[in-house]
Formats: sequence, C-alpha cells, structure tokens
Amino acid sequence: MAIDKLAAGFLAFRSDTFLPNQEFFAALANKQSPKVMVIGCSDSRVDPAILTNADPGDLFMVRNVANLVPPCAMDDAKHGTSAALQFAVTALNVEHIVVLGHVNCGGIKALLTGDPGVSHVHSFIANWMQIADEARRRTLVIARHKSIEEQLRTLEREAIKTSLANLLSFPWIAERVEDGRLAIHGWYFDLDDGNMYVFTPETDTFALLSPELIGSLVARREAQR
Repeated sequence: MAIDKLAAGFLAFRSDTFLPNQEFFAALANKQSPKVMVIGCSDSRVDPAILTNADPGDLFMVRNVANLVPPCAMDDAKHGTSAALQFAVTALNVEHIVVLGHVNCGGIKALLTGDPGVSHVHSFIANWMQIADEARRRTLVIARHKSIEEQLRTLEREAIKTSLANLLSFPWIAERVEDGRLAIHGWYFDLDDGNMYVFTPETDTFALLSPELIGSLVARREAQR
C-alpha cells in the first residue's frame, strides 16, 4: 500500500506541478544553483523542503541519523556527509549551511539511554553517534538534575552545536565563514508546537524563529559581507 501511495503521488506531481511548470524544470535540468545547504535528520517526520516551503532547486540536502556533521578527517574512509559538504561549498558555492535538528530524535535518544542496538560492538549507528558523544557528556553536566525528557531536549540542541563546531574543522568552510562568503546556522524544529528555534552563539541559546529574528539575521549577514 505504501508504494502505491508513492506512485500515485508521483503521478499527481507530474500532472499538477511538473507539466504546468515545464520551463522552470527545464532550467533546473541544466543547472542547479542552490544558495542553502541543509544537513537534516533521516527521520521521516522532518523533511527540510516541506518545513521551509522550499521549491525544487532551493536546497542542497544531506540527511543522516541525527543530522550530525563529523569532524574533518583526511583519511581513506568513505565520508558521505563530508563529500556532500565539499561539493556544496566548493562546487556549488552555497552561501548558507543549516544544521536542522528536531524534537524526539531517535538517534539522540539511543545515544543518551544506551539503546542496545546502538551500543552493539558492530553497530554502524553506534560508530556514527560517537560524533555526538561530547554533546552527551556536556548534557549530563548541564542537565544532570533534569528528567530524561529534559535531558533529551538538551542533548538534541547540544548535538547541533557540536555539528556547527565540526563544520569549522573543514578548512574550506572555515575560510569562507571567516571572509563572509558563507554563514552557518543551527535550527531546531519542535514537532510538538510546530515552532522553529535558531541557535544564537552570542547568548548560547535557541531563539524562536520570528519575522523580527529573520530581519536581524539578514542584517547580520549583510554586515559580514
């Protein structure tokens, strides 16, 4: 039944969206020029394009477990997320990178609670989630007297901050951030209330995304150019 829904959805897309906008899609077929890269979670509930009401061609996306960015590593391992970052920054020249986390992230919960599937010695998930282990340790200090639910919310946000720091370990990202060609952002979507929160480095907090905040972000970006 699920595949039938996908097939019907594609046919509806073709008739309702693609065919009435063939000139737009023909231009996209020749070239993509996204200004924004989004590093999102693989979670089926948090599609970045839907959450941001983006059009085809607006976002260059990579999605993985818990929307994590690994630190830069110059070795022969297969670095899918790092390869996507390099292509977006050095080939597509994106102007923004958004790390998009969310409430009730399964990967984050497994890291915090020690899910057996994650702690298994041969688990791909366990190795991947080690990226956020520093965030886990910070959380156990910051929220040590809080409930498990509050610790989860804290860790979800701390993991975003870790990924932002890891972005700057890539030399071609750090260089562009330094000279103003690139800006990095941490966003956190709350599935419970439908709000988006934006990390503010100056206060080390996540602020509600609002028209006023958008204005200040745009002004800050222009000042950095």
